[in-house]
Amino acid sequence: MNVVYDHEDWLVVDKPAGLNFHTEDGQPGLMVQLEHQLGTKLWPVHRLDKLTSGLVLVAKNKDSCALLSKLFSERKVDKYYLAVTPSSIKKKQGLIKGDMSPARRGAFKLLKTMDNPAITQFFSHSLQAGYRICLLKPKTGKTHQLRVALKSISAPIVGDGLYSGETAARMYLHSFVLRFTYKDKPFVIVSEPVFEPDFSIANMLDDLAWLTPWQLPWPRL
Repeated sequence: MNVVYDHEDWLVVDKPAGLNFHTEDGQPGLMVQLEHQLGTKLWPVHRLDKLTSGLVLVAKNKDSCALLSKLFSERKVDKYYLAVTPSSIKKKQGLIKGDMSPARRGAFKLLKTMDNPAITQFFSHSLQAGYRICLLKPKTGKTHQLRVALKSISAPIVGDGLYSGETAARMYLHSFVLRFTYKDKPFVIVSEPVFEPDFSIANMLDDLAWLTPWQLPWPRL
C-alpha cells in the first residue's frame, strides 16, 4: 500500500480501485493489509467505496481517531475527487442537490426534495472525444453521493455498472485532495490519479489550476 503522508498521529494511503475497505469473502481489506504491512494497530477515520481509488486517512491511535472523526463529522475536511464521465455533461460548472433514497440492487437515487439533501459542487472539462473529466467537491458525505449525483445529470461515471456507467476496466472515480487543520496546523494531501492507458490527464490538472482546488470559484450553494 502506498503511504502518501506519514504523520506521528495518522497516515494517508492511496487506495487502489477494487480494494474493499474491510475483509470481503476471505480477501483481506485495506485495513487488514495496511496493519500487516506496517506491523501496527490502526483506526479507520473515513471510508471509500470499493471501486473508488485515492486518499484514505487512517489514525494511529484512539485519540487521533476521535479528533479526526470529529473534523469529518463537522465538515471541516475539504474533500475533492476526480471522475471521468461521458461528454453528456454540458456545463463547465454546477451544483447537484437533493435528498437521496434507496433504489434497487443496493443503489440510491436522487430526489427533488430537500429535507436532508446531498450537496455536490463540480467543474468539468473536455478530456478527449466523447468524455469529460470532472472535479467534484461533496459538501455532504452520503453513501454513493458522487456516483448518484453524476447519474442524476445523465453522466454516470465511466466503469460504474451499478449506475449504468459505460463498461471499463475500473470505475474512474478518485479521491484526489484532502485539506484540513489538525492541532492548529494546516495540511493538504494530494494524490494525482493514474487513469492511463484509457485516459490521459498529463499536465491537465496543472493547466486547469485543479491542483489547488480550494482556490477555484466554486458554484454557490
